[in-house]
Amino acid sequence: MTPPAYRYTRDERLPIEVLVFSMDPAHVEEFLTVDHEVWTLGEALLPGSERIPFIAKEVWLDGTRPGEVTLVFVWESADAWRRVADVDIQTRLQAEFDRRFPHPVTLVQAPHGETDEGLVRWSRFERVESDD
Repeated sequence: MTPPAYRYTRDERLPIEVLVFSMDPAHVEEFLTVDHEVWTLGEALLPGSERIPFIAKEVWLDGTRPGEVTLVFVWESADAWRRVADVDIQTRLQAEFDRRFPHPVTLVQAPHGETDEGLVRWSRFERVESDD
């Protein structure tokens, strides 16, 4: 039997943004759709950008907390994150999101902003699929 294939990367120091939102559980699916179409694609495909400024965006749901949505970004760099955080960009995207998602939503937590240094992804261990 062949041992499982994996990849281990360390000392990445990639900036991480974590946002936890709360809303009526009946609106989670709509939130996910609008969030993807407005925020994910809006930040990923900014006019004038040569490439997507984040490496990944994940959406986490906890079945024991209906109505809670956790978004996790792994940013290419702090500079890329700061470019997307531009007030004009954020104001435009927020207005579009509010227009398309008229339901109450609360930002419950943003742990990336709770430290002076911010969160960073230091290492990653991942399975590598074989073509067999």
